[in-house]
Amino acid sequence: MDTPEKVAVIGDGAMGTVSALILSNKGYNVSLWGYNQPQIEQIKRQRENSLFLPGIKLPIAIEMTSDDESIFDKAAIIISAVPCIYLRQTWTRLNSHLPPHVPILSVTKGIENASLKRPSQIIAELVSSRSLAVLSGPNIADELAHSLPATSTVASLDPTLAQMVQKIYSTNWFRIYTNSDVVGVELAGATKNVIAIAAGIIEGLQAGYNAQAALLTRGLVEITRLGLALGARPETFAGLSGMGDLITTCFSPKGRNRTFGRALARGLTVSDALAEIPGEVEGVNTCRSLVEISEKYQVEMPITRAVYEVLFENKPVHQALFDLMTRRLKAENIGSECK
Repeated sequence: MDTPEKVAVIGDGAMGTVSALILSNKGYNVSLWGYNQPQIEQIKRQRENSLFLPGIKLPIAIEMTSDDESIFDKAAIIISAVPCIYLRQTWTRLNSHLPPHVPILSVTKGIENASLKRPSQIIAELVSSRSLAVLSGPNIADELAHSLPATSTVASLDPTLAQMVQKIYSTNWFRIYTNSDVVGVELAGATKNVIAIAAGIIEGLQAGYNAQAALLTRGLVEITRLGLALGARPETFAGLSGMGDLITTCFSPKGRNRTFGRALARGLTVSDALAEIPGEVEGVNTCRSLVEISEKYQVEMPITRAVYEVLFENKPVHQALFDLMTRRLKAENIGSECK
């Protein structure tokens, strides 16, 4: 597969915008699509996505459009950067305009509530047969926009596509690794958002660094446990898309999920906390899906369950923490716990 000259980016949120920025700066012909015409026109006029990447000027070379057909004209690869909650309706809308055989890279993180499908599964269901890949890792969009050193993982069952994505994204400050474990990479990117909500709560409660370290460690155990039940490889969760992304999301003050958790610890309701944060807090919807999946596969996920009870059953955050700490005592045996 040749390196593409034209890249179509679907979704004008933070990751879509920063993907367009990176690829345009590398010399690719990039078009950025947004579903809301007034919003995309404002970004076009200002050459800045003030909602998601304030202060970052976008090259004039990036074409911006809300036209469903022209966005795919001569595209050699399509990047799907739509929040998971809007993914199905977006690709249902765009499907009839898709050129045949053009591969799609998904950078969306989450799990759909109704179907319990990952983003790449939703896309595969809606579009005609084509190669798919997913990109995930410790990638705070604002840091990428400032060209700060970062790494990520692209996973695909098509190694040629994975290598192409690796080539077009990689720079002297952004290093991309390939992987074939699509389930593990994509699942890790979704589940870490729920643990990050818990991390925000822990920090907001001033529970201390011991508690934060415990949360991170035990959170990774339950993420891995679920991944293995769904057919992922255990080593994936020790890598960039697993532990790496988890660390960043739990500790970065710019993370939406962590910020949301801090707001809950301040005593805000779920709706008021969500209203404070621009964009989607993916961990909220993902948490609902994860609890259902864990019950289906009989996988123990106590931290995820505690977050669910706070979000959807009105359990006070202090009570949720107390209940976690007073669970039945057990041995720590990471190997057997993750099976």
